[in-house]
Amino acid sequence: MKRYEHGGNHSPDIIYDFSVNIAPLGMPEGVKRALAENIDKFSAYPDPECRELVGKLSEAENIPAENIVCGNGAADLIYRLVHAVKPRRALLISPTFSEYEKALTETGCEIVFHELHEEDNFAVTERILDNISEEISMLFLCSPNNPTGAVIKPPLMDKIYEECRRKDILLVIDECFMGFVCGGGEYSFKPKAGAIVLKAFTKLYAMAGLRLGYVLCGDISLAERLRETGQCWSVSVPAQLAGEAALSEKGYVSETVRLVRMEREYLTCSLENMGFTVYPSEANFILFRSALPLDRLLLEEGIAVRSCENFRGLDGTYFRTAVRTHEENAALIRAIGNIIARTQKE
Repeated sequence: MKRYEHGGNHSPDIIYDFSVNIAPLGMPEGVKRALAENIDKFSAYPDPECRELVGKLSEAENIPAENIVCGNGAADLIYRLVHAVKPRRALLISPTFSEYEKALTETGCEIVFHELHEEDNFAVTERILDNISEEISMLFLCSPNNPTGAVIKPPLMDKIYEECRRKDILLVIDECFMGFVCGGGEYSFKPKAGAIVLKAFTKLYAMAGLRLGYVLCGDISLAERLRETGQCWSVSVPAQLAGEAALSEKGYVSETVRLVRMEREYLTCSLENMGFTVYPSEANFILFRSALPLDRLLLEEGIAVRSCENFRGLDGTYFRTAVRTHEENAALIRAIGNIIARTQKE
């Protein structure tokens, strides 16, 4: 059986799952209510154009509805985009989200990798500009990057965009975790010609099981091509209703950002005090390094964290943990403390 490459542990023995980066507050009550009150609508086919949802997104993002395309989660849109564009050669950073490489490989695209350096805390620096050549036709960037949590600051992102624009390279910026960043609006890239911003409700609103993502296209023509790819009814009725309800939430996002910032600091300090190397993150997850096989040892405690061994550029000494509620985070730290104490006695 093929190994599952992402976080999310479905074992009934898991008490706390830190391997998947979902909002710690869970699905908003308003979203739950909308789903419960409209259950009779689930028997109908969904609107293939997601007109109600796109209208609300247009207002929220301040971008014309014609430039917005919704899909069955961000991953669905990654594959649809690659199949619509069919790039000859693409540039990816390493480490980053694995679905970019998988989607590009499916279309036979040649991939060039720009390796991020540990001494830079795996942050994207101006070194990437040297890899943006005329032979590249598509560049995927993730900000905050998964699994590092590092954000690409606007001055550098603007330089990358201008370089891509000069060389006719389609720039795709995955901002699925930007909603967790304090002041994320200042870092978010505003779609321009030759660029696409990818977003999702999956993580920020704890709607992973409903599957809902969307792209903001700088070019209407590219948005139209994207609509023509994939299946007709890619976004279900429940997902569309949930998205509309999520956009009407008041205070949920700000409370989530506040909690994540506070608990991320708690986890970072706790892990550093235990002697682990922790890399700076602005997202709802943290990358850290340990010589102990923590993923296996924590499973014995009923806790799942993400081994980063299958991220290109990392190995089995790197782990990613989600930022959860304080009760959950404290349980993780206690469990790691117990593991350290046991290994020191052996």
